[in-house]
Amino acid sequence: MKALVTGADGFIGSHLVEHLIDKGLEVKAFTYYNSFNTWGWIDSFPKEKQKQIEIFSGDIRDPNGVRQAMKGIDVVFHLAALIAIPFSYHSPDSYVDTNIKGTLNVLQAARDLGTRVLVTSTSEVYGTAQYIPIDEKHPFQGQSPYSATKIGADRLAESFYRSFELPVTIVRPFNTYGPRQSARAVIPTIITQLLNGYQEIKLGSLTPTRDFNYVKDTVNGFYEIFKSDKTIGEEINIATQKEISIGELAKEIIEQINPNAKIICEEERLRPEKSEVNRLLGCNKKILELTDWTPKYSLKQGIQETITWIKENLKSYKADIYNL
Repeated sequence: MKALVTGADGFIGSHLVEHLIDKGLEVKAFTYYNSFNTWGWIDSFPKEKQKQIEIFSGDIRDPNGVRQAMKGIDVVFHLAALIAIPFSYHSPDSYVDTNIKGTLNVLQAARDLGTRVLVTSTSEVYGTAQYIPIDEKHPFQGQSPYSATKIGADRLAESFYRSFELPVTIVRPFNTYGPRQSARAVIPTIITQLLNGYQEIKLGSLTPTRDFNYVKDTVNGFYEIFKSDKTIGEEINIATQKEISIGELAKEIIEQINPNAKIICEEERLRPEKSEVNRLLGCNKKILELTDWTPKYSLKQGIQETITWIKENLKSYKADIYNL
């Protein structure tokens, strides 16, 4: 079985590449072309593991490169996307091009080549919870340009399943965290400020709640969804069905690193009021019914592993600025 992972150079994508190799799949990694010939987090892999990966450098926005990368592939795990919400406020065109057009490129090639596709969604498509836990029938709300483009990509994927019987699954992780996550996300933001000795930890709103998945649980969710034929044509949450507020999360991390640190709310980091997603608590009933997936990491365990990794890779982060 040969798999292509788009966005393989990123946070979740690089972990998924490792996971699929460990499960015995042959993996091609679609990385974002750049003149430095860097492969993102794949550059940090041991040389022995890098030799097990076929690298394809390209641009998900280019249909020709996408089609070339997908030749001879049995399944595509499509993770390539622009994901930072604040950046989407001032550069929405790039999100349409990458998230919607990029997904269309994958779907079109898959239709012609007969390839199974797992499209990566996000819990942000639901917006603030209208009821909890949020199941897959919850209404969609485009509360940011980012979430709107992910809704568009999801619905394109659904249309290819319904119109052309393309074997598509929409995989919808709730908030994933862990080693290699960028500083634009809340958990690395807190950890890097603390490890740099800051006594005042700058954050945005502290009241929103999130359902956090440790990255190893998330990528195992992708794998278990792929393994099951019952998941074709479905959209499936990967969620712990537990929530914690950003304020309580920050206290938990502060307690593990520097109990004397204080939290301050910085206006620059606040989302526009109607754009803030105030509550996310996912329902995981469907994934538990259709697959063999179960989360293995508690939030405390995941945070401990993330702190350890960031401590060893602190030079990769800019803790003194607000990272979009």
